[in-house]
Amino acid sequence: MKKGKMAAAIILSAALTIGTGALMYSKNTQEQAARTPSVTTESMPSPAVPPITQEKVVKQGAEKVESNSPAKEQTQSNSHNQAGSGAQTTANEKMGWYYKPNKQHKLPEVNPRGRALLEKYNGIYHGDTSGKNIYLTFDEGYENGYTPKILDALKETNVKAAFFITGDYLRRHPDLVKRMVHEGHIVGNHTDHHPSLPQVSDATVQKEIESLSEDFEKLTGAKMKYLRPPMGEYSERTLKLTHEMGYRNVFWSVALVDWRPDAGSPEQNKNTVMERLHNGAVVLLHAVNKANADMLADLIKECKEKGYQFKSLDEIR
Repeated sequence: MKKGKMAAAIILSAALTIGTGALMYSKNTQEQAARTPSVTTESMPSPAVPPITQEKVVKQGAEKVESNSPAKEQTQSNSHNQAGSGAQTTANEKMGWYYKPNKQHKLPEVNPRGRALLEKYNGIYHGDTSGKNIYLTFDEGYENGYTPKILDALKETNVKAAFFITGDYLRRHPDLVKRMVHEGHIVGNHTDHHPSLPQVSDATVQKEIESLSEDFEKLTGAKMKYLRPPMGEYSERTLKLTHEMGYRNVFWSVALVDWRPDAGSPEQNKNTVMERLHNGAVVLLHAVNKANADMLADLIKECKEKGYQFKSLDEIR
């Protein structure tokens, strides 16, 4: 009998101990939760999100996909500053172009450091903001069969644009490049092999740009004077060097996720551009995207109906 009472007492004591522990654990957990602020999408910082662009460059039969992420500033310092021989005197911190789109049809917020460097070296990311002006540009890393339709739409609507081509594009599609020039469009330099300019030497930067420019002049008799840095990557060194070579670096203030050929529908892509449009907008579109080719004529028509005028990069002072 005594043994039974002792066993019952032990069981009761253990139960009380466990229960107390559970209560203390519960209380501590609740207190910890009260001290820990909840994280919601509202409390997370909004990304400075311009669209991610991506280009596929075909070189010597091999396909190379290169991602352009203007969505955030890249501050990777090249410790050795690949600038050829001699001391490096100009900053070569690699940056990626980004802007923060808005739906108020205002000039978007951009990286202040990048903006200051563009002002210093006569670069472009927007045009005349005093009126409803648009500057239409296309990146041509490779041909996906849609450029003829794009050129047709531009011709039918009497709009001039700028096409930024690579060396591979020129070698594979000389007839399209000649058509661009013949129909009054600007053809800009996107470099021969599409490297990240801050990561190569001065000599390589010059060769990448000059070799394409020379081949373009031989083909068309025209000269190149605008440069779009591959992947939107630049540094003060590359802006200074290319400026001294006689080029204006051209970035953008309106773009979208259109680097994949099947990204978006014609209506979706058109609406995105219209939502982000503003006075003086430099619009970046990728010619590899089918929806872009399909919606271009409607985009131009809607822009004109809203009072916008399409201007040339040559008119930006």
